[in-house]
Amino acid sequence: MSSPMHVRKALHLASLRAKLAQGKGGLALRLLLAACLAAFLLVFAARSLSSPSPSSSSVSSRQQHQSPTTTTTSDCIDNNNKNKLPSAVMEALVHYATSNTTPQQTHAEISVSLRVLQRRAPCNFLVFGLGHDSPMWAALNAGGRTAFLEEDATWISTIKSNHPHLESHHVAYDTVLTEADALLELRAHPACTAQPDLAAAAQAQCRLALKGLPQEFYDVEWDLIMVDAPTGWTPQSPGRMSAIYTAGMAARARTPGTGPTDVFVHDVDRPVEDAFSKAFLCEGYLAEQVGRIRHFVIPSHREKDGTPFCP
Repeated sequence: MSSPMHVRKALHLASLRAKLAQGKGGLALRLLLAACLAAFLLVFAARSLSSPSPSSSSVSSRQQHQSPTTTTTSDCIDNNNKNKLPSAVMEALVHYATSNTTPQQTHAEISVSLRVLQRRAPCNFLVFGLGHDSPMWAALNAGGRTAFLEEDATWISTIKSNHPHLESHHVAYDTVLTEADALLELRAHPACTAQPDLAAAAQAQCRLALKGLPQEFYDVEWDLIMVDAPTGWTPQSPGRMSAIYTAGMAARARTPGTGPTDVFVHDVDRPVEDAFSKAFLCEGYLAEQVGRIRHFVIPSHREKDGTPFCP
C-alpha cells in the first residue's frame, strides 16, 4: 500500500511543479511584454518632446524631398534677382518659337561662329547685315555688345519695331557689284594695304574704304566680325567688297596685346565673297571653312611694324 501512495505523492508533486513552472513562464512573458511597451512609450514621448512644431517639420520635410526643379515662392523671387535670363535671350527664344522664318545660315555654318562665341562671349560683335538671324546673334552674345550695320533704313525700322533692343546703324555703300573686278585689283595698291588703319586708307582715297561708318565703329575694338551683307545677288547691288575689306582693316588695326579678331564671311560660294575674302582677309589667316562660311583669325598688325598685309 505504501508504494502506490508514494507514487501518487510523486505524481502530485510533479504536477504542482509543472504548474508552478508554467505560471512562472507566463509571468515572465507578461513582464517582458510590459517592459517592451514601456520602452516604446518612453521613446515616443522623448521624440514628441524633442521634435519641431508641425508646421516647421512639414516645411523641412518638403524641402528635403523636393525635386531639383521644384521651387518655392521665395526661390522664384531669388531666381528673378540672381539667375534671370538676359532679355535678349528671352526675346530670341520667343521669336524663334513663334516664327516660321529661319536664319539663312545652316546649322553647321552657325556652329562655326557659335564655337568662337562660346569661347569669347561676352564680347564685342560686329555684324554686317540686319535680318531674321539678328536676335540669335545678340542672344548668343548675351552680356556683350552686338551691333548691326545695315544698308536699308526702312528694313532697320521694320526689324526694330519687333526687336527694339537690337543695336543697328545705317551704312551707305558707294560701290556696285559690276565694279568687283576693278576693285579686286586694289589688293596691290599701297593706298589700300600699306597702313593697318581704315581711316588712313580712306584718307589715301582707297576706293574700298567705307567713309560713312558710324562713330561707334571706331570707338570699339571688335572681337568678332560677321560679314553677311550688303546685298550682292544683282548687278546693281552694293556687293560685299567694301564690307570684307573693312572687316580686315578693323582686325589689323586692333590694339596690340588684345588678341586676334575672328572674322566670318558668309556666302563664299559666290565669286565676290570667294575672291575678296581670300585677297583681303588672306588665305594664310583662314582657320576653317564649313559649307558657305569661312572663318579667319587675323592678328593686330600694330604689334610689329612692317607686318605684311598677308602672311
